[in-house]
Amino acid sequence: MSDHKDLTLRVWRQKDAKSAGEMVTYQAKNISEDMSFLEMLDVVNEELMDNDDPRGPISFDHDCREGICGTCSLVVNGRPHGHEKGTTVCQVHMRSFKDGQTITIEPWRAEAFPVVRDLVVDRSAFDKIIEAGGYVSVNTGGAPDANALPISRQTAESAMDAAACIGCGACVAACKNASAMLFVGAKVSQLAQLPQGAPERRKRVVAMVEAMDAAGFGACTNEGECEAECPKEISVSNIARLNREYFAAVLAGE
Repeated sequence: MSDHKDLTLRVWRQKDAKSAGEMVTYQAKNISEDMSFLEMLDVVNEELMDNDDPRGPISFDHDCREGICGTCSLVVNGRPHGHEKGTTVCQVHMRSFKDGQTITIEPWRAEAFPVVRDLVVDRSAFDKIIEAGGYVSVNTGGAPDANALPISRQTAESAMDAAACIGCGACVAACKNASAMLFVGAKVSQLAQLPQGAPERRKRVVAMVEAMDAAGFGACTNEGECEAECPKEISVSNIARLNREYFAAVLAGE
């Protein structure tokens, strides 16, 4: 069996935010199955530059290529980050695709994530939500002994699970409403469960929900696509916690 593959790529090309985009077909030949998905795109881009393609290389976001930063925001064959569960697209390897397969590659599709160029989208709306959440006023000092923390192990692990969110936006891209509730739920949950986050707890959730709505994200209809496509497998239980925190804050007059 050959360890190299020939693939057909259907890639979204868009010059800039104001231009109309379209799908363009490219051939990716002699691709090693040991390459990551982004390495495959690098090879395709080298060929486009060598051949002086009028469109230039395909623009896409990337940074760590280790599955921890969330920058590699691509929809591959209709699924954010591709077909492998709990994996960012930079960690998907070409061995999981078949020789001769056609692969469709698109950017995140959401009004709040406008396309900048090709596969690159502006996700600064997430930054604005985080900024709206403010800060933690407690001076935590040095790292205390774990046994001295006034929280249970279950609560600590739940907060850490929520903090695993890398803010990639796959939840938004997967949702038919382009909802950011899983992202906001995770960011609220990681602090709401800890004593350090208590002083600003109510103001924080109200401000973050208002920023989310102002950015143009849709409503949650509890269909679970966000959890299914999240590369860090953040639980939708965080959405329930977000709703509880928000309603409690509103009833308290925040």
